[in-house]
Amino acid sequence: MQTHSTTTRIRISWPAGHLTATLDDTATTQALAKALPLTSVARTWGEEVYFDTGVSVSRETTAQQVVEPGTVAFWTDGDALALPYGPTPISRGDECRLASPCNVMGRLDGDARALATVRDGDPVRVELIED
Repeated sequence: MQTHSTTTRIRISWPAGHLTATLDDTATTQALAKALPLTSVARTWGEEVYFDTGVSVSRETTAQQVVEPGTVAFWTDGDALALPYGPTPISRGDECRLASPCNVMGRLDGDARALATVRDGDPVRVELIED
């Protein structure tokens, strides 16, 4: 018998572009999926884009502060999606260091550097991609 693992795919759009992401089946992903579609205002912090989701979840035991570029993370302290693509103001060297440990939800598909076109204050839309 085959087990069917559910993955969630989302599209993140802003005025200058969009990316899709594949999310793991976590409690955080499920909570976010229930809130989609959502529109928010982008904030930038070094080479990270983050924005409020209106979703509140607990920090998971697997939360990480240093992640790979292109990681889709949930910043529980700010109820925000955090999308790092390079160093932040607190990074050591060229690592992606988040403000505090975040729930890791999955990965962006494609080149995370596309996020460099997001400007602070841009409208951002997140929606589910139906199979």
